[in-house]
Amino acid sequence: MSNRIDTTFKTLQNDGQAAFVAYVCAGDPDYSKSLAVIRAIADAGADIIELGVPFSDPQADGIVNQLAAERALNAGMSASKLMTLIQEFRATHDTALVLFTYLNPVYAYGYEKFHTDAAAAGADGILLLDLPPDEVVNNHELASSKGLKHITLISPSTPKERLKMLAEQSEGFVYALSRMGVTGAQAAPASNIGEFVQSIKQHTDTPVCIGFGINAPEQAAAIANVSDGVVVGSAIVNQVAENAESTALADNIGEFIQPLIHATKNSKHA
Repeated sequence: MSNRIDTTFKTLQNDGQAAFVAYVCAGDPDYSKSLAVIRAIADAGADIIELGVPFSDPQADGIVNQLAAERALNAGMSASKLMTLIQEFRATHDTALVLFTYLNPVYAYGYEKFHTDAAAAGADGILLLDLPPDEVVNNHELASSKGLKHITLISPSTPKERLKMLAEQSEGFVYALSRMGVTGAQAAPASNIGEFVQSIKQHTDTPVCIGFGINAPEQAAAIANVSDGVVVGSAIVNQVAENAESTALADNIGEFIQPLIHATKNSKHA
């Protein structure tokens, strides 16, 4: 069966459009509201949804996403409930899902079992933030990951030889960081994004999406012009936090991302 991520990018490339990738933390602010939020994101037109797997020590995340993970954990979210959440979403939607996580919760669940169960539930890819690709080669257990595309993370500080290695082994899409630091919308993307994207594309045909610091339509349009996709995370998560108690939470999130999606889709991307 073809992977939803690959199918999504093929369709977008045929239409001359960039992808809009939305990140939220699974289970934030609670299970039922989280399910409503990801459904609203899909209904608004997002091409791919990144679901953060809540973890108690998310070192690569800024304060907005750290608090989201804390809210989700306090509401009882777990890896097993994540599988059910994916299944429930799949009952109504076909939007591609990528799990954004650290190695610890995956390893605690059982590395191969997590991949198998997540793929069976309906997930399409996984981004393991703190798993060095070199370790996969040296550890047979870490290579047991059938069913999910392993998304590669590349930062502006990645050395050229390592960038080449990461690009060549990339699957699904490359998540390229727009700047250094942790997740968050507090700093704008760097000005030389186009050059960075091209340095990756020299070594792979895998689509390159840009994330970190994108929170406005004009930023989304600018990124879409020079890449294959725009990732917006903390700006959406912040809206979840601000509207967590509202009965209109899901509708508010859908309304918030629509201008970002419109800017991404109507960019001069070719």
